[in-house]
Amino acid sequence: MPQDRANSIDAALRGRARRVIPGGLWGHLNAANLPEGYPQFFASGEGCRLRDADGREFVDLMCAWGPMVVGYRHPAVEEAARRQAERGDAMNGPAPVLVELAETLVEMIPHADWCLFEKNGTDATTACVTIARAGTGRRKVLVARGSYHGAAPWCTPSLAGVTAEDRAHILHFDYNDAASLQAAAEDAKGDLAAVIVTAFRHDMGRDLELPDPDFARTAREICNATGAALILDDVRAGFRLHLGGSWETIGVRPDLAAYSKAIANGHALSAVTGGDAFRDAAMRIYTTGSFWCAAVPMAAAMATLAELRRVDGPAHMRAMGDRLRLGLDALAARHGIGIRQSGPPQMPLLLFEGDSDWQRGAAFCAAALRAGAYFHPRHNMFLSCAHAPSDIDLALQAADEGFAAVARMG
Repeated sequence: MPQDRANSIDAALRGRARRVIPGGLWGHLNAANLPEGYPQFFASGEGCRLRDADGREFVDLMCAWGPMVVGYRHPAVEEAARRQAERGDAMNGPAPVLVELAETLVEMIPHADWCLFEKNGTDATTACVTIARAGTGRRKVLVARGSYHGAAPWCTPSLAGVTAEDRAHILHFDYNDAASLQAAAEDAKGDLAAVIVTAFRHDMGRDLELPDPDFARTAREICNATGAALILDDVRAGFRLHLGGSWETIGVRPDLAAYSKAIANGHALSAVTGGDAFRDAAMRIYTTGSFWCAAVPMAAAMATLAELRRVDGPAHMRAMGDRLRLGLDALAARHGIGIRQSGPPQMPLLLFEGDSDWQRGAAFCAAALRAGAYFHPRHNMFLSCAHAPSDIDLALQAADEGFAAVARMG
């Protein structure tokens, strides 16, 4: 690591960005919120390795915050994208690949009879809510406290620029608390349009929770009884836990689901899938974007999904996540440090005991970064199909340096 990060290429780019972009960057893209030494700008990526603007290489455990599911610059994905780009991308209408991709998703996802395409996860979750309201003629939407569903006024975690009216019909419950969910549904009685849930509880900076089957069944039963839509926000977890949708792992199927991140391995695309009960509503709403029918991301998605099926992506990522989790447990024990690991192995979270001010997590991540692995101190991480046992072992070597730094804190 260069000794003088203040004079690095990354620092110069941050300075230039602050002059022409409000705040330099924003949201989870702002590396100023991460431990010292974390880069903001990156020059290249390949497989599960990232190289920053100053030439440092890391084993990446964030996968571009999720989109890289088969690896940076995957040859089959990039070849499919290149071939489509030679024919056309954004045109007067979609290319044939739109129909091919829709057919593929309907075949893969058990609850799906149809799908629509957008660009971002927020597009997809917002479309789901709009479809649910159109299909039911009702207004209220039940949302778990602390759950992240995107950056639109109805769901953004920030209140800046958001009015009370934007959230007038949002009611809250506690994730994995069936009684809380039932109480919220009772409050919405006669006006319930949808219950929206994440694939698992992945609130920032707290232990992750897999969905309790009783809670999931309660959500399904409430929607069955009222005609409301059960919406699965699978934007973050989709195609990592199960190729048919994350709640296939617990046997509960939604009416509508939102996908993005991993669907096209870094090419901008999102999708809504739904059952026939909401087909007419999906036809009646108005939702569009100038680039939503772009063909290159759809070609990339076809190749990504084919690769995930070929290698059984969820099983591979689970195996690599288990290897990482076991290794971190062993290292922490050797250094006498208490840690908590939670979430599915494909999307792990590492937190330190007694770390209310996040200083231990920051020290661990900064030292591991210097040793060549990109961990995150508060957000769930992501495994990809490009991670091999040797990559996990290199990440664990870097983690050993991280634990040593925490041990020195006393």
